[in-house]
Amino acid sequence: MRVVMFGYQTWGHRTLQALLDSGHGVALVVTHPRSEHAYERIWSDSVAGLADKHGVPVLLRNRPDDAELLRAVREAEPDIIVANNWRTWLPPEIFDLPRHGTLNIHDSLLPAYAGFSPLIWALINGEKEVGVTAHRMNAELDMGDILLQRRVPVGPADTATDLFHRTVDLIGPLVADSLDLVSSGRAVWTPQDTARSSFFHKRSPEDSRIDWTWPADALERFVRAQSDPYPNAFTHHRGRRLRIVSARVSRGRYGGTPGRIFIREGDGVVVVAGAEARSGRLPGLVVRRVRTEDGLELAAPEYFRTMGGYLTGRP
Repeated sequence: MRVVMFGYQTWGHRTLQALLDSGHGVALVVTHPRSEHAYERIWSDSVAGLADKHGVPVLLRNRPDDAELLRAVREAEPDIIVANNWRTWLPPEIFDLPRHGTLNIHDSLLPAYAGFSPLIWALINGEKEVGVTAHRMNAELDMGDILLQRRVPVGPADTATDLFHRTVDLIGPLVADSLDLVSSGRAVWTPQDTARSSFFHKRSPEDSRIDWTWPADALERFVRAQSDPYPNAFTHHRGRRLRIVSARVSRGRYGGTPGRIFIREGDGVVVVAGAEARSGRLPGLVVRRVRTEDGLELAAPEYFRTMGGYLTGRP
């Protein structure tokens, strides 16, 4: 089959490599220009660079809404379009153009976690497994019929970084298997159960702000979901932003006001957590390592020399 690919960052890079290895012909690649967005500076393997290396024509676009791009896609005469991490909506003049339509690769187990940053949101929410889905693109974002899925378990200490590496390794085999099914006429497309669907927005700095009324187990996942090189979960101490690099749920139960810097426990410092913390029946969050705004990383007992005071959402 002749393939046109739309994609960006490492997800798109892995997809293009799988297409190049598949034996199918890659006629055109469309990718975004490099971005300074915090979540787009990481996992930023260049799709354009890989295409150039293999002599595949490349177009750079922020949005796929110009006549030149549509003409180039038509002239490539694709049998199928494959997309992964294309950051804007594709119009039907493009996604319905090939005879096999457009195969989108999405890094969640659809219908749950459609949209953006699914691994981070899934880890925050305590999901037991994550994965990657190949589905047919339609006019509703990430809602088309499913062809294949691959999944991996989420361990109790996994970070978003761990889950990225585990799921990005699924992309190559998923793309290869999907193209084999489509080209051989053996593809079976399963409609998504819309009653189970959920859609998540792009992340911004506000989404990393710690809310100390959350229970400690949710906060511990919140910290793991924003592991390096992602922007870390943050709070404020004495008017200055403080990033929480590592944390765990306390062994003891601690009562009081959420956000109170309370007591040392083991290798960290307990911060009171949970909307019902006044009951004294809830664990706190043991902050283990922090990072200041100037980039200095410290063990929490080194940073919090004395107990007392509060961590707050705002300065």
